Amino acid sequence: MNEIKEAFTRVKQDILALKTELESIKMQLKNIENQLDSTKINSTQTPVKTTTSTHIPTLRQEAEGLKPQNLDISTGNEGVPTDRQTNQQTDISTQNYLIQQEKQQKPTFEQATKILESLDNIKKEIRLKFKRLTNQEMAIFSTLYQLEQTQPETTYKHIAHRLKLSESSIRDYISRLINKGIPIEKIRKNNKQIILKISQDLTKIASLDTILQLRGI
Repeated sequence: MNEIKEAFTRVKQDILALKTELESIKMQLKNIENQLDSTKINSTQTPVKTTTSTHIPTLRQEAEGLKPQNLDISTGNEGVPTDRQTNQQTDISTQNYLIQQEKQQKPTFEQATKILESLDNIKKEIRLKFKRLTNQEMAIFSTLYQLEQTQPETTYKHIAHRLKLSESSIRDYISRLINKGIPIEKIRKNNKQIILKISQDLTKIASLDTILQLRGI
């Protein structure tokens, strides 16, 4: 039970950390957007400098017409400064970046919620499966769990010796446990000896104490 509570606590802490990180990113992006807006205002207020030639044009120049000077003005958009379009594109890129960041963060919270729901479902499933076991079946399972923590391999003989029962009785109990959905694996070694193991999917999420507490609820 304590491990499950700790798991919930860690998930909640991760969610709070994600929220804090998201707020920090939003503030940084807001500052960038403000800087871009400031740059946009300054660029539009800066007058366009023009140069006046002091040289008196010749008759030939008057006939051909003066060549237009290279100004920072687009002739295709009625004299609008060309940097305005660039700033507009930058603003759109910033907005798209903000939207993209929010989309990337949203699934994170949804995943955290799913993790919490998954943990709750796992807890219920473990409790229901082990509540269906008899006291003797639970003793067999507990002995197997304990032996796995102290030795590399566990056989029917090891459990029988620990509980003072026959190996045939242990075989029957292990079969009953498997039929009731308890994740016990039987691995044949050298095509002769059977090695018993509890699935790591169970041992990773619940200790023996946790299982016993859930069974007693």
